[in-house]
Amino acid sequence: MLSQKCSAYYGGDEMLYRRQRATRPAQTGRRPAAVLRGIGLIAVLAASACGGGAGSTNTTTGASGATGPECVKDEQGDRCLPLSPESRRVDRATPTFSSPTAITNPLFPARNDQMIQLGTVDGIPFRAEVTLLPGEKTIRWNGQQVATVISQYVGYLDGRIHEVAIDWYAQADDGAVWYFGEDVFNYEDGAIADTEGTWIAGRDGPPGIIMPANPKPGDVYRPENAPGVVFEEVTVTSTGQTATGPRGPVDGVLEVRELHMDGKFEDKSFAPRYGELSTGSGTDVEAVAVAVPTDALPGPPPEPLVMLTSGAGALFEAAGEGDWAGAATATAALRTAWDTYRISDVPAALDRQMSGALATLDATAARDPEETRVAALDVWRTSLDLRLRYQPATEIDHARLDLWAGQLRLDVEAGEKSDVLGDVATLETVWDRVRHTAAPADAARVDAQLAGLRAAADEGNLAAVEAAVPALRSSMAARPAA
Repeated sequence: MLSQKCSAYYGGDEMLYRRQRATRPAQTGRRPAAVLRGIGLIAVLAASACGGGAGSTNTTTGASGATGPECVKDEQGDRCLPLSPESRRVDRATPTFSSPTAITNPLFPARNDQMIQLGTVDGIPFRAEVTLLPGEKTIRWNGQQVATVISQYVGYLDGRIHEVAIDWYAQADDGAVWYFGEDVFNYEDGAIADTEGTWIAGRDGPPGIIMPANPKPGDVYRPENAPGVVFEEVTVTSTGQTATGPRGPVDGVLEVRELHMDGKFEDKSFAPRYGELSTGSGTDVEAVAVAVPTDALPGPPPEPLVMLTSGAGALFEAAGEGDWAGAATATAALRTAWDTYRISDVPAALDRQMSGALATLDATAARDPEETRVAALDVWRTSLDLRLRYQPATEIDHARLDLWAGQLRLDVEAGEKSDVLGDVATLETVWDRVRHTAAPADAARVDAQLAGLRAAADEGNLAAVEAAVPALRSSMAARPAA
């Protein structure tokens, strides 16, 4: 339990920290190791966010542990991890940071506005949204005040919120990108189960290189190096490879093998202008589906794509009202719009996602209202992912708020209290990405409405949740401040 809060969280806004700490249940849990993957791992507790102190439980010294222990125990403490020789490590020098937030390393472009990853974890559909947040965070480490960029990571498992994170990165003067910590919120049944994996440079251990300036085969580095808290060791296996990206082959790919604290290895690839391109192997692979500005196209979005968004919303409402004639018309319009749009350059993963959602709609001959509305939400979500190529990420996130309000209505009607809790958490998390774009009065109104929604969800008062949704949707639809 933290003893203080950081008044500078999110560059002055500690809303997320206060809200999540207030709603975290007393029980603790453990997130599956399989979901300890993703571009930016997770978020940083606000007290950690204040920069931490000089003390550390790690016995290593230097930037990332130049004289690290010969044995780093696995997470059970039963055996030593199979570490690479110290002589191969490229993270042993102490870095300097003159312009730390000017990140130019092509293999870790932490200034991507937003990236969507899709895949499976243990056979379960997985999705991640990684978003650059406004502002910077200064972390005190080794006598330096290091400004870092702030990245939010949100992982969804089977369509439900599973992890939320804020990661901090800075580029050293030699071009290497360093990882300064993460604040982890792991969800179970819609509620925060634990914050396992949280660490901060200067308190728990040193920062770690997450991408060297000029990686070469055989290079070894540790993105996380606080044994007993967090630990990862990466070995570069190849460089200059060609791999499949969202829109086809991508050259200049870096391939690595990552050792985790559970003693297991994981393959990853990093591509210029994308950063982490894919994670995992076999059937459990998570890969970038779209990233902007890398995959951006000139706007505005094509009319068929706009029709997919509006048509999905119309179908959601028609199915909810039992208007099957209207639902059939909306479904036909969606199919026509997709057939028209998909002849363009559509990222393969999003093509598969949209085609799957439409196939589900085609199969709903039994007129199942819930199944139809779920499929409509899937079409809606994918249309927004595609529109991300044409519109600013903040505009798309505003639209995602309305989508999740629809999911919330559906879960309230189904009486699924845990799903309702998760929907509220998702609304809060997406709102944190766009709050800075709202006029002060609009932002304050949404904050208050979300607080009321949170209280009702925590109490299991679904009637109050349902009653609060219309006003919240109206407030969230307010035009962003210029």
